[in-house]
Amino acid sequence: MNKQQRTTIHSISALALAALMSACTSAPSQPAVPMPPTIAQQSAPDLASYDWNLTAAFDAQGKPDVRWLLPGREPLQLHFEDQRLSVRKLCNVLGAHFGTQGNDIQLTQTMSTKRACVDQALMQLEDRVATLLPTMKRYQLRAGATPELQLWFADGTRWQLAGQPTPQTQYGGPGERIFLEVAPQRVACSHGVMKDAQCLRVREIRYADNGVKQSVGDWQPFYGEIQGWQHERGMRNVLRINRYPVKNPPADASAYAYVLDMVVESERVK
Repeated sequence: MNKQQRTTIHSISALALAALMSACTSAPSQPAVPMPPTIAQQSAPDLASYDWNLTAAFDAQGKPDVRWLLPGREPLQLHFEDQRLSVRKLCNVLGAHFGTQGNDIQLTQTMSTKRACVDQALMQLEDRVATLLPTMKRYQLRAGATPELQLWFADGTRWQLAGQPTPQTQYGGPGERIFLEVAPQRVACSHGVMKDAQCLRVREIRYADNGVKQSVGDWQPFYGEIQGWQHERGMRNVLRINRYPVKNPPADASAYAYVLDMVVESERVK
């Protein structure tokens, strides 16, 4: 028996993702789903400017449907960018190409990464989402202090989602994509006024455009955290990160914000 138990996910670029999936399917033709009167589009937020977190779900009769929200877990999140939709905060990343016309929305070429998860409830939720996703039919955006997205599916299911600004919206521009390997254990570090601070230990990995590893940097403490990712003791990870410059950061804070884009590799080290 090897001393290490490995679970690895290969890096997937936006253009190459579909080629690594086991299947790509087009959304089936479905009857139209009724929806309430539309709101003027000029007053609505933009789909791609926000990440959309599921807050409630309803069945065809309008009754709350709790199957889509797991107690004690973060809700699933939808991200729209460059005519691609990705569903986050499941076990795998589900995705599809999408197009809109008025308030109609159609998904094609649905795809998924293939990572096994120990959490069976999360895997079952993922399976339900993967089945429902291609039947998305209509959407509606509402402006407000917290923007709202409503989605209707062919069977009458409706999702209600709350918007939070994407990092690109929040930080005023696109981030720089980098890859960081994170060691399985934190290390003691000197972190301002924090006593007995424990920092992540990271090193940067550089890849060629064809995905071949070019170089690996030196290990060093990481003074901060990575948004959208939580370190688990004993797990070594390679993360694809978007790094954004922070305007006017505090004197004792980093000049950059680091936001998780994708977990590329995971390895439990015993």
